Amino acid sequence: MKDRLFQPTDIVRETAYAVRCCSGASKLQIRKLGVKNREPHPCGQDSLLELGRSGRESAPILDQSRFTSAAPVHRLNARLSGLEACRKLLFASFMLLSFSFVSLGQTRPNIVIILADDQGWGDLSVNGNSNLSTPNIDSLASTGAMFDRFYVCPVCSPTRAEFLTGRYHPRGGVRDVSRGGERLNLDERTIAEVFKAAGYATGAFGKWHNGTQWPYHPNARGFDEYFGFTSGHWGSYFNPPLDHNGTPVRGKGYITDDLTDHALQFIEKNKQRPFFCYVPYNTPHSPMQVPERFYQKFAKADLKLRSRDPKQEDVDFTRAALAMCENIDWNVGRILQRLDELKLAGNTIVIYFSDNGPNSWRWNGDMKGRKGSTDEGGVRSPFFIRWPGHIPAGTRVPQIAGAIDLLPTLADLAGVPVASQRPLDGVSLKPLLTGPAKDWPDRMIFSHWGGRVSARTQRYRLDNAGKLFDMEADPGQDRDVSKDQAEILARLSMAMNKWREEMLPSLKQDDRPFTVGYREFPLTQLPARDGVPHGRVQRSANAPNCSFFQNWTRPEDEITWDVQVASAGRYEAVVLYTCPQAEVGSTVELSFNGSRIEGVVSEANDPPLLGAQNDRVPRRGESYVKEFKPLRLGVIELKPGRGQLTLRALKVPGKQVMDVRAIHLTLVR
Repeated sequence: MKDRLFQPTDIVRETAYAVRCCSGASKLQIRKLGVKNREPHPCGQDSLLELGRSGRESAPILDQSRFTSAAPVHRLNARLSGLEACRKLLFASFMLLSFSFVSLGQTRPNIVIILADDQGWGDLSVNGNSNLSTPNIDSLASTGAMFDRFYVCPVCSPTRAEFLTGRYHPRGGVRDVSRGGERLNLDERTIAEVFKAAGYATGAFGKWHNGTQWPYHPNARGFDEYFGFTSGHWGSYFNPPLDHNGTPVRGKGYITDDLTDHALQFIEKNKQRPFFCYVPYNTPHSPMQVPERFYQKFAKADLKLRSRDPKQEDVDFTRAALAMCENIDWNVGRILQRLDELKLAGNTIVIYFSDNGPNSWRWNGDMKGRKGSTDEGGVRSPFFIRWPGHIPAGTRVPQIAGAIDLLPTLADLAGVPVASQRPLDGVSLKPLLTGPAKDWPDRMIFSHWGGRVSARTQRYRLDNAGKLFDMEADPGQDRDVSKDQAEILARLSMAMNKWREEMLPSLKQDDRPFTVGYREFPLTQLPARDGVPHGRVQRSANAPNCSFFQNWTRPEDEITWDVQVASAGRYEAVVLYTCPQAEVGSTVELSFNGSRIEGVVSEANDPPLLGAQNDRVPRRGESYVKEFKPLRLGVIELKPGRGQLTLRALKVPGKQVMDVRAIHLTLVR
């Protein structure tokens, strides 16, 4: 590389630069060098300035033993006749480079990703819904880019997995929304790990839904900071029990407001460095709970826009959903305002999208399908991205795209290496965002859930039944054109069959146990969701995610968890329980591979069920919840290995043993 004057706008990544001033030189020059080719300084003094992976400068240091050939460093190599002159030049060089590196650091953008839960494409005023007003979310479209056709999965956990990895969810083992099937395989590299490796502060605030126990927990998947819940849905949205970096805590107020509060604290704390802030809200997922100040507008609202089949629509459910969407919009406004106040908006990429179609029949642009469906209405999501000065305001992108594209896109925009050992299914959308994309190819995006698959091209959708629809002429999927487009049908059918053959066989069996006993994360939570009831024991609701076990009445009844213990040691065992005063006295045993511990239910804990008082409409599947109390069984010795962790009763003096929410195992030694 020919010597040239250094410019502050130069992008420096994974390389070393030498500042050289030889005797008689009239100007300071910089040339690009490989770190391994570093020449010794003639005066024996090596001065180094480290440029961290975040792209921001640190203080100059002299200990070159800290550096390896893989570290991005800048070397000052001056050739002067005397040691004192050399030192003066090095000082001046440091000053020049410091200013330059500040500029370089500012070019690496912050990232804020906001994900709604069960919000349909039509649940925003920017998409034509006059039933509600979402000015803050809408502003992302007017000040950034809007994608007309952006695709996610039919339900929650697979969309999150595809966003996290840039790969279709079957590749990562995500096959269900509960009982462990929501977990993302441990050999998948997440977007948080990608940005953390590049020096970003990483935080997630909300519904995780890709694994609870370490090493599936968000703190083990690249997020430095986590606040929220790891399950697929929650039973109460006001002052709920939550998880803060693996420790159970109590939320404050309405959950969406609380999650936003913690996201804002994270942004404020990391304003001096690049940050990656993921805010996966859990609304408008049911139960339909929302503060009164948002609900009162909709309580008796006359909705002008209705579902394509109004007879299917539960209007009260729609009213509650729209109120929850306006609450989300208010919280999005809080995030955007804080970025403005901190003067970070100009160098922050903000993304907003949803995880699947609407969770009820309501207005959704006359599309076919809703949540759970692989038709257009079940998988088309709103998508907006803003980066002032880089993405032209008001950009409208007609090309199809999806959640699988977000990891490669954000890495490309931020100049961050993906360094994935597995091929990505997504592509970078940067050419569509920063300028006219020449020769952008027509592509296929596949949607899958429960064995049902559909394929989408720019113009056509092939559904799971083999019907072909021209989405430009027939966006409602009303007319099958497969007989008229035999060639296109054959091409899409072949591609879809190939996709099935490659992806679906791995989802037939899930033999992954629940992980216990990691010293870097001593507490393992084993909720009822992950357990199996035996005998007469029942779940409190059909949907396992926030359920508890009840109707435990006999010694022959038991509850088991299929677990893999990683570390030998002593574990404190705790059962989260409730029990009426009249039923106190049962003796219970917890056992695993020959180790046993007993305890007695000696204290009553009989709180009322919570949730119904805040529901705007009757819930359809989520369990009500209670304030469970810890029953400390004591300490049990566990050896590494796989087996059944079994909870059973040895004596039942009353009509029942207790209700059980979870087992907590804490590695103490």
